[in-house]
Amino acid sequence: MSPWLARQQMQPERQGDHRSAFQRDKARVLHSAAFRRLQAKTQVLGVGVNDFHRTRLTHSLEAAQIGHGIASQLRQKYPQQSHALDLNDNLIETLCLAHDIGHPPFGHGGEMALNYMMRKHGGFEGNGQTFRIVTKLEPYTPDAGMNLCRRTLLGLVKYPNYQSQLLITRPTTERLQDWQPAKGLFDDDKDVFDWLLSPLEAEDKALFCSFAPHNAQLAKTRFKSFDCSIMELADDIAYSIHDLEDAIVTGIVSQDSFIEEVANPISQLDIVWLSQNIQHLAIKLFSQAHYDRKDAIGALVNAFITAVEIGTTDNQFKHPLLANNAQLPSGFSQALDEFKAYVYRRVIRQSDVQRMEFKGQQLVIALFEAFSSDPMRLLPENTKQRWLKGQAQGQEQRVIADYISGMTDEFASRLYRQLFLPHRH
Repeated sequence: MSPWLARQQMQPERQGDHRSAFQRDKARVLHSAAFRRLQAKTQVLGVGVNDFHRTRLTHSLEAAQIGHGIASQLRQKYPQQSHALDLNDNLIETLCLAHDIGHPPFGHGGEMALNYMMRKHGGFEGNGQTFRIVTKLEPYTPDAGMNLCRRTLLGLVKYPNYQSQLLITRPTTERLQDWQPAKGLFDDDKDVFDWLLSPLEAEDKALFCSFAPHNAQLAKTRFKSFDCSIMELADDIAYSIHDLEDAIVTGIVSQDSFIEEVANPISQLDIVWLSQNIQHLAIKLFSQAHYDRKDAIGALVNAFITAVEIGTTDNQFKHPLLANNAQLPSGFSQALDEFKAYVYRRVIRQSDVQRMEFKGQQLVIALFEAFSSDPMRLLPENTKQRWLKGQAQGQEQRVIADYISGMTDEFASRLYRQLFLPHRH
């Protein structure tokens, strides 16, 4: 058996179960509590604002559909290379479905708040927490999480190094906004990461884990696996195009601003088909006829999916899963960046969204402080047992971060009311 199909704990196959390893992994993600909780976690706009816009769950489902589409395109364009890389639809869908399960309540604001509270205990970051959930926390097995196969785990590691290595300088202030998380894994999970990379040659391992300065405070890893690159493209397309639809329907963005900040720049880029059609698509996106908007969204998504190519990451890599990545041609990559930047400026930085994010941050901090101050009194019984075990290993604060990050927005809000607000009859 290939080492990339191995699991942390080998389990006997059930009688008559003829599924592939990746089909089993997909089922484990779909049936996990961590995946179900995404239905009540903020994607861009807050959960509960209305029942139309996307949650982390619907975003993940859309990313999985896009990932499947990218895989199909690459098989058509690169039949021999795709076969050599053993490109698998079930694997790609699994990665897309699971990619956000580590994100805490209240979106990026909640992530930053947990990183701030964990600043002296190894930090916190959503992708690192995803790795932790699938390898340790999800109770499919006693202590191996979902016990996914090695190649699936490799595809979920977007940033293959540790937060402690990627933090160049610690912020000198205690201001929350200065504590952007380093994108990486936790030192607490080194044992599983070592197991994951064990089939790789030493040179590949060192290059794969290499990083470069991102800014004065943080470094960023340089590489990801082939499967991960498809998942990340699917995630970016879903975020940039599908999440834009929520902002259009709810009236947060206007046609004039979209034409000025997205359509006009893309028109100047000389991208095949897209540059010639973006102005027409802009009109359809803001049409009062829902089918026009849907047609425009579908056309944009299709344009990006069909443009994806397979490129080389670094000629020094020996393993094909590291030497090859899915990527967009430079023009399409620039166009997707225009969409992403527009959603960030016009939606995420919008005052109502920022106030909601601020409120969520304060709530997460208050919960963390409460549980840290009196864990044996306030934690639920099963988490209390994990806290006692973690205390023996010097990881008790990580257990509290695990507990809070697993909460939905509404559960965290309800718990806050129970702990801090007087009961109302």
